[in-house]
Amino acid sequence: MSPPLARRLLAEFLGCAFLAAVVIGSGIAAQQLSPGDTGLQLLENALATAAGLFAIILMVGPVSGAHLNPVVSLVDASFGGLRWREALAYVPAQITGCIAGAIVANAMYGLAAISISDRHRASEAHLLAEAVATLGLLLVIFSLARTHRISTVPAAVGAYIGAAYFFTSSTSFANPAITAGRMFSDTFAGIAPASVPSFVAAQLVGGAAAIGVIRILYRKLSATEAADVLMPQDEPSRT
Repeated sequence: MSPPLARRLLAEFLGCAFLAAVVIGSGIAAQQLSPGDTGLQLLENALATAAGLFAIILMVGPVSGAHLNPVVSLVDASFGGLRWREALAYVPAQITGCIAGAIVANAMYGLAAISISDRHRASEAHLLAEAVATLGLLLVIFSLARTHRISTVPAAVGAYIGAAYFFTSSTSFANPAITAGRMFSDTFAGIAPASVPSFVAAQLVGGAAAIGVIRILYRKLSATEAADVLMPQDEPSRT
């Protein structure tokens, strides 16, 4: 039995806050540790994000499923794994969590709590990369749910995102919530507000494409399997 919705929303908020803190905090640290070496900065940021995702999914997965991403929640609802009203409740929890995490990351490094990024990223190549990155992420998640390999999801998602930092030109945001959060840090991981709408649109396009591809590749994906994407939600019984 799934935990109450309020508890799941808190888990999504906290998970997203930690995710944003990992992404932005490691980006700030990379800038400070490796000044002038963008490639090394990106490597440090990618490794920290991959490891952090692994741990965060394990941390909040048993409560909320560790979606940590509005596109994951919406696609999951389209397959019956999550009620639509629950998916729509997840989205603001995820976005506000990422914004809170960005503010905390800034503060941990002695920066202004809120600093709006001026990093413009929305080129045609970057938008294509975001659609591809989001499509790939969803295929990883739902393929593992369909083939009952849920225990491998934390490592697989972390590995995919870590790799996508390098194989996509956009460095694979692949998540509207983290995209919104990264607006609030004018640092290595930031994104200018003007770039956010097109990034989110590209991510939603990737999500829509994923629905079609998943239906073709995994025609027997059931609502029960979809409910277990990332990690099963389990309310322990009391004895």
